[in-house]
Amino acid sequence: MRLRDLPNVISALRLVAVIPVVWLLLSQQFGWALVLFAVAGVSDGVDGFLAKNYGWQSRLGGILDPVADKTLLVICFLVLGSMGLIPVWLVLAVIFRDLVIVAGALLYNYRVEELEAAPTLTSKINTLFQLVLVVAAITDAGPMPLPGWVITTLTWACLVTILVSGVQYVLVWSAKARTHGWRDE
Repeated sequence: MRLRDLPNVISALRLVAVIPVVWLLLSQQFGWALVLFAVAGVSDGVDGFLAKNYGWQSRLGGILDPVADKTLLVICFLVLGSMGLIPVWLVLAVIFRDLVIVAGALLYNYRVEELEAAPTLTSKINTLFQLVLVVAAITDAGPMPLPGWVITTLTWACLVTILVSGVQYVLVWSAKARTHGWRDE
């Protein structure tokens, strides 16, 4: 292994960490699940820092990093939703938004032009709210009960940013597709 591969190794380990996080959640070992989720979050910052500051970016890393992040987040939403710790309707909204974005990105990439993916500010805010909600739900279920308004507020903040960012992606990329036109088959 070369040093420049370290960000990819860290991303791959974050992807593998999904399995023990799920097991810890389902075993109701919320404190340990929170610790491992936090370590995964820190590892995201570390691999990004290494890739950007040392020029160790790669095409694999550009795919692996967001896949690891999204997998961990969506799986945690699914598990927490199945346990009744966050509303199922919010889990469905998260999944539906992601499916719309992925389907739109694939369509754009193959029918219009190569996609240069860049998250919008609203999307980054949505991801932040989703992360904070996962941490709050795990914290509330185990190590430290939180006031009810915390989870409720985060739930609604997630829903609003899910809707706004989802609509924003559809509008922006639809306009770009109209401007560039469809590729010939």
